[in-house]
Amino acid sequence: MILGAAACSSGGDDASRAQVLATTGGDPGRGEAAIAKHGCGSCHVIPGIRLARGKVGPPLSDFAERSFIAGNAPNTPANLAAWIQRPDSVEPGTVMPVLGVSPQEARDITAYLYMETATGGLGPPRLFPASVLRRE
Repeated sequence: MILGAAACSSGGDDASRAQVLATTGGDPGRGEAAIAKHGCGSCHVIPGIRLARGKVGPPLSDFAERSFIAGNAPNTPANLAAWIQRPDSVEPGTVMPVLGVSPQEARDITAYLYMETATGGLGPPRLFPASVLRRE
């Protein structure tokens, strides 16, 4: 598989972007665009997204360092992509809506959230070392 790390535009070094791309199957640059397209910032505060100041859902400023998604699913790329695409499959009865996010967009948003919200520690548990995720 050829990694398209050069297409990422979210910052960080090429090795960091390549590892995020390889682990999530997504591209942080495309994830930023998908977050804007689907209006995720209407409900969440999201680092790096200028108009993402919503107060309905939790802020995502430290998402990469959380152990769980929606309080019950381990924070893994597959679980996060499932949550983004079909929130009710992860937490039945959630108020998070289904927004029509494609499978690739879900992987891209996953890559964006992991890349942009790692501030220290280990990043998503047992996935990325913080040195790979930290933006300079």
